[in-house]
Order: sequence, then C-alpha cells, then structure tokens
Amino acid sequence: MTTTAADALLTRGGLGTRRRDPLYWIAVGFLGLVVLVAAFAPLIAPYDPEAIDFAAIWAPPSAAHPLGTDQLGRDLLSRLIMGTRESLVGPLLLLVGATVLGVTIGIVAAWNGGWIDVLLARITDVMFAFPGLLFVVLVIAVFGEGPATAVIALALAYAPVIAKFTRSIALSELARPYVDAYRVQGVGGAAIAARYVVPNMTPALLGYLVVLFGEGLMGLATLSYLGFGAQPPSSEWGLMVQEGQDGIVLGHFGPTLVPGLAIAAVVVAVNIVGVRLSERLGARA
Repeated sequence: MTTTAADALLTRGGLGTRRRDPLYWIAVGFLGLVVLVAAFAPLIAPYDPEAIDFAAIWAPPSAAHPLGTDQLGRDLLSRLIMGTRESLVGPLLLLVGATVLGVTIGIVAAWNGGWIDVLLARITDVMFAFPGLLFVVLVIAVFGEGPATAVIALALAYAPVIAKFTRSIALSELARPYVDAYRVQGVGGAAIAARYVVPNMTPALLGYLVVLFGEGLMGLATLSYLGFGAQPPSSEWGLMVQEGQDGIVLGHFGPTLVPGLAIAAVVVAVNIVGVRLSERLGARA
C-alpha cells in the first residue's frame, strides 16, 4: 500500500482527522480537566471559599494564595475551584430543560403539520420577538431572583431556538421510508418518534447543543453579574466578576480577571468542541 493510499484510508477512518486537529483534542482535554475539578472541588480547594481574612485583603499572588485574594481576603483559587461546579451545573440544567421542551415542540410540529405546526410556529415566533435578556428579566421580575429562576428563565428562552432547529431536521427525518413502514405496521406516532426518530436526530442535535452550553454558561454568568442569578456568598464565576470589579479602580485586577478568563476559556473550548463535533457527526450521517 502506498503512502498516499494509507493516508487516505486513515482519513476515512477518522484517524487522520484526529491527528490533524490538535486544537480539538486540546479543548476536549481542557474541558475534561474542568469537569474533574468540578467533581472533586471540595477536595482540591486549599481553603474554605467563604473564609474571610481581613489581614489578606487584595493580597497579590503568593505561595499561600497562588491567585491572590479578593476584597474580603478570600482565596481566589479556592473560590474559582468551588465556583466551577455551580458554573457548569447551571448551564447543564437549563440545557436539559430547554432540550426536552424544544425537542418536544419541534417533533410535534413536524409530525402533525397543518394548524398544529402553524400554531406552534407562531408561539415560538412570539417568544423570538422578545430579546432574550429582556424575556429572562421579565421572568425573574415575576418569580424573583436566584439561580433556580435564572436557569428556568434561560431554559424557556432557549427552548424556541432548539424547537426550530429540531423541526427542521425532524422534517427531513420523517420523510425517510422507514417512518412510513412503521406506520403501515401499526406502530404509533409517539413510539416511532421516541424509538427511531429522536435517536436518529441525536447526532445532528448533539453538536448544536454543545455550542448552546457555552451560550448558557455566558447567559447565567451575565445574570449573576447583573444580580439576578447566583447570590452572595456563592462563588459562581459571573458573581465573582461582579464582586471584584470595585478593585479595578484600585489597581487590583485579579478578582475580576481570574473568573472572567475562566468563563472565556470554557466558552471557547466548548465552541471548538461543538463545531468540530457537528462537522464529524454530519460527515458520518
């Protein structure tokens, strides 16, 4: 076998793509590390993230505090580590809620068509008419601030986006011959959708949802920064940015820069993985 033929074979099998895409694997490794930190945060954090030390206010990075301290003398590294869990779980929960609602709406609209499709399309269009942040603020104004309300509000805001995307790919999936074959055999619509349609749509949805995870993380961090999401003494990253901004005037950038960079790094890594995943799964479909 010639070198050219071998390279072509490896590329078809996916090995060549992996070797030529180090950025993807760096992002995957980084996200894996972040997940491990979130899972074992209480064991890794060197200090209690809520421990106040007035003798160490605005302390610069040192052996005792590798990332320095904040305006209350709390260790930034410990707060960053403990905040990883809350900063990741929130977007995951909102994405689960938005996916269940959005996928259900999209499949029902595509399966039934007619006036049901038109009605659901109009409902999603009305939700699209509101700017996402304004809709979320309205929900929070009615039900009160807090992390749970922020997650629910963002889930409702993201559901129409997922519903439209699901409907578009569901229409092409429902046009395949196996759907009519199962209908002729007397299999119910709900069973066909749950057993065959949704699993076959999963590859197309997966990469899209990974990218939405990054947007959800940014959205929750923004709400926490504005005071609508996580509340003190939480170490959620968006709240950490908000609490540390007063130090910028005094020349202490660490309390804001550290969580801000963490948010940016995770979002960029998630976007890289999501885009590459969509390309690979799309190529296999």
